Amino acid sequence: MHLILNGQHRDLEQIVTIQDLLCVLQLAGRLAVEINGQIIARSHYAEHALQDGDHIEIVHAIGGG
Repeated sequence: MHLILNGQHRDLEQIVTIQDLLCVLQLAGRLAVEINGQIIARSHYAEHALQDGDHIEIVHAIGGG
């Protein structure tokens, strides 16, 4: 599957959901995921199916003040 991940073109195999993507990328913790301009709730990561050509932005949420 061809995805645009944080502005970079990536070809990844066996990726079906956001959760799959995060596992392959070995990302965990406080993350925000946006697909094609829409922020996806963490509770939907395991069920939100990715499509070829999706534009994905993943950022780490950092607290501070």
